Amino acid sequence: MFREMRRKNQALTLGECEEILREGSSGVLALSGDEGYPYALPISYVYENGKIYFHCAKTGHKIDAIGRNPKASFCVVAMDEVMSEKYTTKYKSVIAFGHMRILNEPEDIISSIRKLGIKYAPENSEEQLNEEISKDLARLCMLEMRIENISGKQGRELL
Repeated sequence: MFREMRRKNQALTLGECEEILREGSSGVLALSGDEGYPYALPISYVYENGKIYFHCAKTGHKIDAIGRNPKASFCVVAMDEVMSEKYTTKYKSVIAFGHMRILNEPEDIISSIRKLGIKYAPENSEEQLNEEISKDLARLCMLEMRIENISGKQGRELL
């Protein structure tokens, strides 16, 4: 169902792909948008155990797109260094494919937003995190992407 990478010698291991997902600060989520147009947006996320979590508003383009078609892809670029003298780029990136779902259970919502909070504000206290969550919880929606296929690639210059 998913295509094999042509340049297998440039493939990253599953462990390397997961490391990029854990350490990345943002990626591009691609959904099936309005009238069949692709809808790709830069977004913050957190990765854990084969799932990627995102936050959004309870209504909007993402929610509508997921309602029409829950299939998605998500890309994180870990390195992108132009080597102009060689007309190439040193890069590392990961693409994950999977199904999106809107989390509905309060414990799932709180658990996933906590993961995001800890990732992006690890220096904040438990009290600060809880205060922020309770302030925004009523208007917050959490999305989960269950990964079905993942691949990563690096430029030849990194081999």
